[in-house]
Amino acid sequence: MQPEFTKKYINVFLGLGSNIGNRAANLSAAAELISKNIGKIAKKSRLYETQPWGNPEQDLFLNQVVMVNTTLDPRDLLDKISKIERELGRERREKWGPRVLDIDILFYGKRVIRDKGLEVPHPELHKRAFVLVPMMEIAPDWEHPILKKQIDELYMACDDLSEVVMMDA
Repeated sequence: MQPEFTKKYINVFLGLGSNIGNRAANLSAAAELISKNIGKIAKKSRLYETQPWGNPEQDLFLNQVVMVNTTLDPRDLLDKISKIERELGRERREKWGPRVLDIDILFYGKRVIRDKGLEVPHPELHKRAFVLVPMMEIAPDWEHPILKKQIDELYMACDDLSEVVMMDA
């Protein structure tokens, strides 16, 4: 077994969202569990209130993007994320439905992963203002490894005109 200090850390960007219950508390609890089970949160965007995506007949979301330094491989990362979602009350009932917590892997370093149940970079992130705006806050120069554009460029080209409102600190 390798000593802990020889493991390679990867910068992973995660998108967090909640529109059931105390949304801010849900995101705070998620960040705490991410720190405990996945890795150190190196950067965290502010909270943004956003319109629901895909199914507009539900409450507004709070969204946030965090950058985490982790040694987990992509599949283990996905497993830990699913466990955190379940622990905080996530029930998967309908696509784009209301949820206590949703955590998406946006980027896993510069890697491109197309595997059963795991696509990284997230295949829709460049189409979603609720992801691009908080991502732009913490990493505007991050380059999408497939589209070869920085986050701020992706935002300027994004057709999603839904409101993304920064919440008071």
